[in-house]
Amino acid sequence: MQIPEDLTLSAYDYFLPENLIAQVPADQRENSRLMVYDRELDQISHQHFHQISEWLQAGDLLVLNNTQVFPARIFGNKAHTGTRFEFLLVRKLETHQWLAIAKNSKRIRPGYRFLFGERSAEVLETRDGGQVILEFEAESDMEFMHWLEGYGEIPYPPYISSRVSEQSRYQTVFAEHQGSVAAPTAGLHFSESLIESLKQKGIDFAFLTLHVGIGTFTPVRSEEIESHQMHAEYYALSAATAAKLNQQRQEGKRIIAVGTTATRTLETVYRLGEGQFCASEGDTRLFLYPGQNLNAIDGLITNFHLPRSSLLMLVSAWIGRQKLMQLYQTAVAEKYRFYSFGDAMFIH
Repeated sequence: MQIPEDLTLSAYDYFLPENLIAQVPADQRENSRLMVYDRELDQISHQHFHQISEWLQAGDLLVLNNTQVFPARIFGNKAHTGTRFEFLLVRKLETHQWLAIAKNSKRIRPGYRFLFGERSAEVLETRDGGQVILEFEAESDMEFMHWLEGYGEIPYPPYISSRVSEQSRYQTVFAEHQGSVAAPTAGLHFSESLIESLKQKGIDFAFLTLHVGIGTFTPVRSEEIESHQMHAEYYALSAATAAKLNQQRQEGKRIIAVGTTATRTLETVYRLGEGQFCASEGDTRLFLYPGQNLNAIDGLITNFHLPRSSLLMLVSAWIGRQKLMQLYQTAVAEKYRFYSFGDAMFIH
């Protein structure tokens, strides 16, 4: 039986000139460009992000991911040989144990010890996809994280080769809970002043947490996208936020997700609550793609994502693949900037 085109990996490919991959953020967060697509009118508008209030309504609720990127990129030397290896800490497992991605992982075996300055770690296990489990020497979790703040680096995505921008620009201004290996990039466009001006115009805000992990960036390799398995990512949504979301729905007001991570969390919780938002935390492996109904949101603010990525498929689940690819063609023609430090799109 032939696979529907929307469920094939090649259907999510598009041509992107390399010069449209943003290497640095806009001079000011809210000065990035904004493409607005009105689904009802089938109409595209070109703006700047600080003009987003023109497209929002009093009573709208913006839902943002308040995760914070931690300095997860570390370099260690193999004991005895001194060979240098790069590791990306993904998530804490048990006391002093971390799941990490290692470059040149085929040269690493269980029992190997690595030196990270004056601290050492032993490889307990190796897994597929370059994953390793490291056990560090540390007095406590707090002491380890304090060390990591001084030793580690914020892990920019591999397509950002420039390091001239301040690392604070790869954090949202509302970042609160440390645990992500990448920023929730749609939130990077909001400054404190923009948030305050939106509040004064009757726009409300709510926050949830999803710690962005390797699942967001793991390539979809199967031509049949339904075969793709997402890695688990930790999320948390409070009772207060759930109550605000349910009230928003009862009053017939819009819920607008800021980013794919917020969308994924909202849809996870909405499905758990069987049509209601509920307080919840845990791991989500939810993979959203065309054919699935997204019922938790009424609008989406998102950046422009990589070809063949699960993020592109998520947005396609909301708007339809053909329409999304048309919007991307327009974005390329209009020379929008793509990916993490790039411009944004508001679909409503």
